[in-house]
Amino acid sequence: MFAHLVSGLRWLGPRPDAGRVSAGALCRARARLGARPLVALFKDVCRPLATRATLDRPATPGAFFGRWRLMALDGTKWNVPDTPANDRAFGRPTTPRGTSAWPQVRAVALSECGTHALCDAGVWRHDISEHVAARRLLRSVEPDTLLTWDRGLHSFELVVATRARRVHLLGRISASVQPEVLHTLRDGTQLVRLRPSAAGRRRAGEQVLVRLITYTLEDPARPGNGEVHRLITSLLNPRTAPAPALAAAYHARWEEELAFDEVETHQRPARPLRSQTPVGVIQEIDGLLLAHYVIRAVMVEAAAAAPTPVPPTRLSFLTTVRLVRMALPECHRTAPADHPRLYRQLLAAIAAQPLPPRRNRTNPRVVKQKMSNFRVKAPCHRRWPQPSTAFRDAIVLAK
Repeated sequence: MFAHLVSGLRWLGPRPDAGRVSAGALCRARARLGARPLVALFKDVCRPLATRATLDRPATPGAFFGRWRLMALDGTKWNVPDTPANDRAFGRPTTPRGTSAWPQVRAVALSECGTHALCDAGVWRHDISEHVAARRLLRSVEPDTLLTWDRGLHSFELVVATRARRVHLLGRISASVQPEVLHTLRDGTQLVRLRPSAAGRRRAGEQVLVRLITYTLEDPARPGNGEVHRLITSLLNPRTAPAPALAAAYHARWEEELAFDEVETHQRPARPLRSQTPVGVIQEIDGLLLAHYVIRAVMVEAAAAAPTPVPPTRLSFLTTVRLVRMALPECHRTAPADHPRLYRQLLAAIAAQPLPPRRNRTNPRVVKQKMSNFRVKAPCHRRWPQPSTAFRDAIVLAK
């Protein structure tokens, strides 16, 4: 990987082996660096990328609901190498079928829906509550934002913390949440009162006013057809925030799932992370998220600079990664004065290959399970006895 990164600089070296670095040297350098510089860099650099409308240009397409920036909170889990240090630090989930084959980390991220930019993220043990992690990420949410989350993240505490930052919310609630109905509005939505689950806090009068939107789907081919879906929002006025438009905007939170897929599938091989230590895992994840943010920032610029501006989500992430990798050696071999021209050419190449409009389709949420006849790996298999002789020397012919 290091050789690929500096391939365009080899002609500057005095010797043919200049810039040759062993894998062990890279690992030791990473250990000296640690995770804190990557964490600090991610928090300093990553910001929302979509631009609001000005006199000379429109807002980034698909990034806003009215004047509110659409953002989403969601989480995912990543497998990490099966080492004792990672196992102690992150743990591994258990199910009725057994224990996970790999230790896992939980990553919760704040994403800008219209650009897939991951603006803040945290890495924790696999068993930390997503509710706690989500509330920590509110530090990066700015006013004039409409923050979305799914029903698994809903909590009274998250609603209150979001409103305390003067941020509007749009989230789904499960059937177990039964808010108190106060008034039915003319569009059929309801003003309701949410209360905390703790009895002491309820007696103290803690509450928050939100608007409840209840709807169903009529297309038999769509998942959730016929089910009752309930959304809550702090946008209480049906005129400025019509219920059908809010229901459609809620589904923009799925863009964060696509952002996770870009990191997990296209940016790195679909296998456990490489780092053998907890510090290395955090460092590696923040490095991946930084690289993803840089790619997405380039795509936003390319979408805005296109002859006919397109939404950044209409550009191919995988194509952009390949074009950037091809452009790096060329930039190494050219004078700095030529870099602006090469960058403009890169943006034009990215914008020249937009994706077709998304098809109106759905897919079943299923996995293709591989069954195996091998036994489950156990701690006794970690230090398996190794051969003491060469294979040829171990051969004894039967008499």
